[in-house]
Amino acid sequence: MIEELSREDVIDILYGATIFGAGGGGDLSEGFELLDAAVAAGKTFRLGTLEDAPSDALICTPYLLGALSETDQSEASAYIGLPRAREHPLITAHRRMEAHLGQRLVAAVPCELGGSNTAVPFFVAAMTGGFAIDADPAGRAVPEITHSGYYLAGLPASPIVAANAFGEVFVLDHIADDRRAEALMRALCHKSRNDIAVVDHALPAATLQKGVIPGTLRRAQKLGRLWRDLRKNPREALLSIADAAQGRIAFRGRVVDSRARTEAGFTVGDFFIAGSDAFIGQTYRVSLKNENMAAWRDGKIDSSIPEIISVFDTKTCEVVTNPHVSIGRDVAIMILPAPEIFTTPEGLAVFGPSYAGI
Repeated sequence: MIEELSREDVIDILYGATIFGAGGGGDLSEGFELLDAAVAAGKTFRLGTLEDAPSDALICTPYLLGALSETDQSEASAYIGLPRAREHPLITAHRRMEAHLGQRLVAAVPCELGGSNTAVPFFVAAMTGGFAIDADPAGRAVPEITHSGYYLAGLPASPIVAANAFGEVFVLDHIADDRRAEALMRALCHKSRNDIAVVDHALPAATLQKGVIPGTLRRAQKLGRLWRDLRKNPREALLSIADAAQGRIAFRGRVVDSRARTEAGFTVGDFFIAGSDAFIGQTYRVSLKNENMAAWRDGKIDSSIPEIISVFDTKTCEVVTNPHVSIGRDVAIMILPAPEIFTTPEGLAVFGPSYAGI
């Protein structure tokens, strides 16, 4: 059954999704802004499953695509004088997709788990009279369109509609495959100040089932609620969260170096941690490409995608997303199991250690 959720319910989902986001999936602050915009407009949030929609009803995947770091100032001058859209680009892209297909989109599924991109379907659905779907195609946050159950199931992303903050709208159809779609979207994103709203995978509910992992938002909600209940005691909270998600605390320490830059529409870099507590005398390095890709303890590989590498501030218990792992911050590294879809030979081929350069 489709259930109406409160803002607090959705916030729990977003906190849990951020834990599964591995440093990516967008900032929680951006997710909160989307929720507040819908509340201010008098809208309500609803959550259902694919079974709650007619099998032939169209369901889309809306998301925000871009780098997480700031646009280089030398590039920023290119946007001076451009007009600003009055309508949120997500709503523009959704509206234009419906016009392109000549059919209503009844619901929205998140493209991944993360503080911003898991909020997107709630915002879009609330603003358009639909509902969000309790599922996603990745079970975590991922850098590219091809890193998903959609790609592994052979479900095409196109047609794709994208819109940016300058009111420009792009309709992409007859795209050869999702690798080509990724390349085209990154190019458009790069020319949209590394921030663009996208609606794709507009497919019948029965077809979409082949490419999503059901129940991921409710799972995130349980983890987010646990985080909220225990956050005042960060050490207990981190151990409980790791246990609940069948993960482990891999390292604790202070960030001594952090390097992030925007490259080809992605935030890439590394950060380095000097150990504390039981890890004194040890070092830890994490590489990132929007999401945390791989980790080394004392120069030896400790974890790699598709495992989930998440960072927590040990003083506040907040999840630290990229590129905010700042020098001097006391952090804990939590490793959570890889979503099963990426542990198959096909899944590892598209989102395994080799993609992280391992």
